[in-house]
Amino acid sequence: MIIELLQNFLNELWSILAQMGPYLLFGFLVAGILSVYIQPEWVERHLGGTGIMPAIKASLFGVPLPLCSCGVIPVSAGIYRHGASKSATISFLLSTPQTGVDSIFVTYGMLGPIYAIFRPIVALFTGIIGGAIVQMVDNSNHNKTNSIDTQEVSRESADTDNSNKFYRVFKYGFINLPKDIGKALIVGILIASAMGALVPPEYLGGLIGSGFISILILMAAGVPVYVCATASVPIAAGFLHMGASPG
Repeated sequence: MIIELLQNFLNELWSILAQMGPYLLFGFLVAGILSVYIQPEWVERHLGGTGIMPAIKASLFGVPLPLCSCGVIPVSAGIYRHGASKSATISFLLSTPQTGVDSIFVTYGMLGPIYAIFRPIVALFTGIIGGAIVQMVDNSNHNKTNSIDTQEVSRESADTDNSNKFYRVFKYGFINLPKDIGKALIVGILIASAMGALVPPEYLGGLIGSGFISILILMAAGVPVYVCATASVPIAAGFLHMGASPG
């Protein structure tokens, strides 16, 4: 019995790794490229002012960034201190941790194109709606505090590092980012493997049903769980395997 369970667990683990591996590696590469070629100072300059446009821009900028719900907090604080409006800051804070370029590719590999397209769209509009609400409740301006000297130093630093861009892409994409999300990602993969090995297919569908109530149950269960956007994908695939509805 134990040997059979272990064999099923290893089979599920191998299947998950085979499905998500190529997309995860490609996502790490794209994340590394984004970290080098999109400068934070350039992003910050577009997020100030009032109105809905800063919130839209912040959500657009945040969707592809591979930041978890904890990592996005200091980044959001930084862009706010550098002059981002309150609506743009909350928009960035909401949209960024929901997905990222790495999790989009992994979602495509494990769950298919519909999920891969729908997920960033939901993240985008969640951020925009949150920013719009903040704008309506508190439309006060936030004074820009961008330091020209700091920006000049950053540009000079970037210029001197041009020869090392390939190294910086590799270091962030395949060393720093995996180090940041690796533990949560491994835990997510192991949980998904255990779910696939221990729980029969369609079991969850029979337990909680497939209607709107099941969506609310799983949503409520997911809110307090700290799992990064990429690590949540194999867990979601495990729920589908167990019979949960696509919604």
